Amino acid sequence: MSFITSMQRRYTTKKYDNSKKIEKKKLEELKEILRLSPSSINSQPWKFTFVSDKDLKQQLSKVSWHNTNKILNSDTVIVFSRINNIALFEEQIKNGLPEGAVNYYKEFIQPQTDEHIKAWFDRQVYLALGVLLSACAEMKIDVTPMEGIEPESYNRILNHTDYSTIVAVAIGYRDHDDFNQPSKIAKSRKDINEVVETI
Repeated sequence: MSFITSMQRRYTTKKYDNSKKIEKKKLEELKEILRLSPSSINSQPWKFTFVSDKDLKQQLSKVSWHNTNKILNSDTVIVFSRINNIALFEEQIKNGLPEGAVNYYKEFIQPQTDEHIKAWFDRQVYLALGVLLSACAEMKIDVTPMEGIEPESYNRILNHTDYSTIVAVAIGYRDHDDFNQPSKIAKSRKDINEVVETI
């Protein structure tokens, strides 16, 4: 199957079949794919938490607004977090990145406010989210990216102190009756001429 076919097939899953499980090998591949995700200056200001434990999923489901059933019935929930401790981040890049990358950070990012620095971290996390959604489409794994969650509650449940939850993604396999799948409702996208300009 070509990549474009995979993208035509993918959609935001609304209902999961909780009897279908993702192979462990595929989950390990997704972990490695996320590790390989791109980020500005290879900053990698992130953490990816794979949650398949039923008790933890139950707790997360209660602080996920209208996404409760997606959390409960999906195979795994991946929590995307960005580093919240700027001093820790600066120590990490000092020890792990080339001098040129560190100097870029010091010149262009570090002088900004903490709020702007963390917003820059957030943008790197969303790059990794795009990689995951594309990888899942290629691997025929269904997904639901969810901003409709309570980040602080997620941090508390997962014992995250130096990292802050940005977005969660339920992954698994669609229920046959899911109303939102492309075979039941056409994908809604703008015409290509409205979103792509060729100069």
